Amino acid sequence: METRSFTDYLRGLNDAALLSLFEHRPDLMSPVPPDFASLAVRASSAPSLARAVDSLNAWQFQVLEASAAIKEPMSEKEIISVTDSSAKFVIPYLQSLALIYKSNDGYRLPHTLRDVLGNEPAGLGPISMAKLSMKKLEEAPEPSKKVLEKLVWGPPRGSVGDIRNPGPGIEWLLKENFLVPLDQRTVVLPRNVAIHLRGGKVHKHPVPNPPALEGRKVKQDLVNHAAIANIATLLRWCEEILNFWSEDPPSALRAGGLGVRDLRACAEHLGVEESCAAFIAEIVYLGGLVVIDNDDRVIPTHAFDLWLTQSAETRWRTLASLWLVTSRASGLVGRADSKNISALGPELDRVNAASTRKLCVVLLNENLELAPDATSFNALAQWRAPSRRNPGMQKDLISWTLREAEWLGLTGQGVLSKYGRNFSNQEDSLGIDKDLPKPVDHILIQSDNTAIAPGRLEVEIARTLDSIADIESRGGATAYRFSETSIRRGLDHGKTGEEIRDFLRKTSKTPLPQPLDYLITDVAKRHGRLRVGNTSAYIRCEDPTLLTQILSDKKIEGLPLRRIAPEVLICDLDAKDVIATLRNAGYLPAAESGTGVLLTAQRLNRAKSKPRPPRVIGEIERPSEDSLAAAVRTLQAGERSSHKQSALREIANNALGALPRTTANETLEMLNQYIKESQTLSIGYADNNGSATHRIVDPLSISAGSLIARDHGTGDVQAFRIPRITGVAPL
Repeated sequence: METRSFTDYLRGLNDAALLSLFEHRPDLMSPVPPDFASLAVRASSAPSLARAVDSLNAWQFQVLEASAAIKEPMSEKEIISVTDSSAKFVIPYLQSLALIYKSNDGYRLPHTLRDVLGNEPAGLGPISMAKLSMKKLEEAPEPSKKVLEKLVWGPPRGSVGDIRNPGPGIEWLLKENFLVPLDQRTVVLPRNVAIHLRGGKVHKHPVPNPPALEGRKVKQDLVNHAAIANIATLLRWCEEILNFWSEDPPSALRAGGLGVRDLRACAEHLGVEESCAAFIAEIVYLGGLVVIDNDDRVIPTHAFDLWLTQSAETRWRTLASLWLVTSRASGLVGRADSKNISALGPELDRVNAASTRKLCVVLLNENLELAPDATSFNALAQWRAPSRRNPGMQKDLISWTLREAEWLGLTGQGVLSKYGRNFSNQEDSLGIDKDLPKPVDHILIQSDNTAIAPGRLEVEIARTLDSIADIESRGGATAYRFSETSIRRGLDHGKTGEEIRDFLRKTSKTPLPQPLDYLITDVAKRHGRLRVGNTSAYIRCEDPTLLTQILSDKKIEGLPLRRIAPEVLICDLDAKDVIATLRNAGYLPAAESGTGVLLTAQRLNRAKSKPRPPRVIGEIERPSEDSLAAAVRTLQAGERSSHKQSALREIANNALGALPRTTANETLEMLNQYIKESQTLSIGYADNNGSATHRIVDPLSISAGSLIARDHGTGDVQAFRIPRITGVAPL
């Protein structure tokens, strides 16, 4: 089959080649194109080509860039001559991606690819149309040689004071056409001159081989021990931050996200840095365990309660899977150059975040028992997938990924753990439940009003203990402290003083100390003596002397209180604010309902709104084998139907002598082809009244949905709206 165009090349591909094309460029089958002409238009579009180019490693990109730097058609020998002998192994791969294709006279590039790569590939300027004798370069004066040395490796443009008086060095180069003037102050070094000066090569430093990864060896046992500790810590962090927000939900910013103060409070509560707190907040947000509800509160969902009932391995796998595919980068939070970016906010998405994360996991999986050096790891990652859409972020994304992988427990001491390896290989069992220490069902109460949890507590015991004690320190064992505030919190959650004592006696392996017993008795006795409800609010107490004390207390002078009875005060503020103010002043009020019933039920603040699934930008999932096979069948069936319709149109046109008729995709493809070949065309064009006429034009370019062409009838350059072109035929 004769290959005259990119479409002909695609038509000549067998089923295996089409499957490979769709597998490597899945955007081409979303949706499946109706025929090969449509496939060619999509495969040569700038967005699709940009995605394909981004998938190349550094050496593949250099070979493609070199191919764009030499004149079409090109042979394999020509490509190798300007690159390296190993380029012959890259060319077939570039063909499988349809970034280069073989026509009858040699290799060519899709017509839009040079625009995607830029006007100056590898720092090379435009090709000179003048006849040049490269031997004359040996006769160049010394000032001219210095100018060439500055321009040879790019950028190829240089500035001059005045093109009419450029100086002796530049003047000689302009005279011999070794420099080309662009305007009154700019000159450019032609591409063919630069390649000659580069010794016939396009790149100064070809990189056919990846850089070696350096680092230190770590035994796998040590890695796994560190990783399982990290996994247990992560799950505890997630549970603690959600319980913290359930107790006192923070308010979201007007622009969305978590405020700096609330993030700092989370970090202090967890005992971690703010960057780690932002990561944990993002992880639970991705898992749908917390949402920003309609009242702009950051509050846990009912999914959190279900998540707590699952096994540790299931909980961890859910969070790790979402972390791996999300386009949100929590490392942006708190950076000096991103002051307006907040955790849970809408501005954390980055187009190459997920692909960089997956690449780092792959590289760690390929180099087991090696804790990589940051510099060499960055170099290898940037060789494997040099980011061209967001190049300034890649180094940061790699650093954040390694840090977050350690927090997650994918790695231990910088090396991929067996849990991370099983996770990346999609094993059914990760081994987490087996290796995690069994949860303990007891605590050890000390004489100084503290308690030690010698390991991970069972869910119900941990939840009850969190409501009556504050975490003081974390580690292999967690230290809790009992205080007046924590006991009051437990009473607010529906516990009585006797129930708290029974829980502690039952759970503790050591006897209940007398000071703690007295503390519980004292707080329980005082709790609820003072009651607050809504009027906006009222304060009721059976002890009038306590109300008198409140009225004279300078700590609460800000409360607009008024006594309406010996045992009742009223206030214009909300009951919640009154309770908070009184507690800060050292009182222990309790809330009550409008009927006077003490509100001491356990409070599980949960959002009513459903969590939104995490957004993923810039990534297209690799299709399954069944989807690939179905796409090939659909494409071939559509091509047969399109060919039949084209034949019928041709018969009708020949019989009726009608205007040229082509489909929209055929029109666009032919226009691009004939613009490249500078061939005169006959087009059918519909005017404002709907009547179509013949136009003979010389096509120049396509811009903003219009064909820019010189009309032979008027001699002027005009814009023809492409939707109005009924068909295209060459003359």
